[in-house]
Amino acid sequence: MSRYQFLQSATLKSGVKVKNRVVLPPMTECMALANGEVSRDELRYAAIHAGGVGLFITPVAYVNARGKGFEGELSVADDRFIPGLNKLATTIQQKGTKAILQIFSAGRMSSSAILRGQKTVSASAVAAPRPGMETPEELTNAEIEQTITDFGEATRRAIQAGFDGVEIHGANTYLIQQFFSPHSNRRTDKWGGSVEKRMTFPLRVVDAVQTAVKTYADRPFIVGYRFSPEEIEEPGIRMADTLKLVAKLDTLGLDYLHVSMGNVWRPSINDRSDKTPLIDQIQDAVTATPLISVGNVKTPVDAERVMEAGIDFVAIGRESIREPHWVEKVEAGAEESIRYTLPLTDLDELGIASPYFDFLAGMDAGGAHIGFEPALATTEKGNAKDLVFRK
Repeated sequence: MSRYQFLQSATLKSGVKVKNRVVLPPMTECMALANGEVSRDELRYAAIHAGGVGLFITPVAYVNARGKGFEGELSVADDRFIPGLNKLATTIQQKGTKAILQIFSAGRMSSSAILRGQKTVSASAVAAPRPGMETPEELTNAEIEQTITDFGEATRRAIQAGFDGVEIHGANTYLIQQFFSPHSNRRTDKWGGSVEKRMTFPLRVVDAVQTAVKTYADRPFIVGYRFSPEEIEEPGIRMADTLKLVAKLDTLGLDYLHVSMGNVWRPSINDRSDKTPLIDQIQDAVTATPLISVGNVKTPVDAERVMEAGIDFVAIGRESIREPHWVEKVEAGAEESIRYTLPLTDLDELGIASPYFDFLAGMDAGGAHIGFEPALATTEKGNAKDLVFRK
C-alpha cells in the first residue's frame, strides 16, 4: 500500500537504486557445501525468499581459509567459488532485488575442528569468554596485512560474480570487531591501544574494499558496513567507542551502516540507567550515511515505526524466514495473510533444509537471540497436530 514509507524506493551514494526500503538481513543458514561452495539448497532458499525485498544480504562468506567460522558457511576465499556465487547473485536478483554478499573473517569465534586442525586467530591471544572457546594465535603484522588484502580480493570476486554490493561484517564478535574491542585486542603496536588505534584495522578493511570497487567495478557497486554497538565483555566495546567509530565511518562515503541488534529499540545493555534507544544515539552521530536497523520487526506497523523514526531502511529477519512473500502481501493489501508461525509442515515450502532447521532449533534451545519459542499446536479435539515456532 502506498501509505507505507518502507515501500518507497531509494538511491544510494553509489548510484544504485533500491526498489524499496525493506532488507533481508544476513542470517546463518549452514546450507553451503562443506568446502564453502554454494549448494542447491542455498539457491532454492534464495529463489523462494528473494524478489520482494529491496536488498537481500547473503549469509556471511569467509575471505580466507582461517576465517571460516562454522560448518555450512559460504566461501569467497578463492576464484573457484565465483561460478557458484554468480548463480546465487543471479537467483537473488529476480524481480529487481539487489544482491549483497556479506564478507568476514570469524577470528577467534571458530575452532581448530572447523579449521581442520589449524588454530584460530585474532588480534591478540585472548579466548572469547564463552564455554569451550580456544585461545587464538595473535596475528602477525604480515598476517594482518594479508587479511586486509583478502577482504579486497573477496570484493573483487563479488564484483566478478555479479553481486550488486558487499557488506563488511564488523559485528557480532567476529574478527573486525575483535580488533575494535579492548577485550580481544590487547596489542600495543599500531593495531591496538587507544580507541583510535583499535579503529585502524576496520578502517583499513573499508579502504581495501573501496579500492577494489574503484579498480574492478564496471557498474555502480554498493559497500555497506555492519556493526554491533556494545559488548558485554569487560573490558569491552561501549557506546562511547562505537559513536567515535560510526562518526568516522560516516565520512567514508559508504552506502549504508547496518546496526546489528536483536531489537531495534534496545537501550544500553551496560548502562541500565540510560533508557534512550541506542539507535537514537547512533542517528545523532551519523548524518551522511543511510542506516539499516534490524531486530524484532514483524508486522507492517513495526516496519513503518522504523521509517517514522527517520531510519532509512528496515531489515526483517526472523519474520522473513516464516513469510518470504511479506513485501508482496503488503503491496497487494493482503496483510491478513502474512504468516507469523512456522509449522514443520511448511519447512520444505520455505526452502528450510535440515542444516538450517537444526541451527534454528539449536539457537532457540540455547537461549540465544533467534527469537523463536517452541509451542505445540493442537487440533480442535486437543490432539497434538504440529510443532510450530512462534515469535
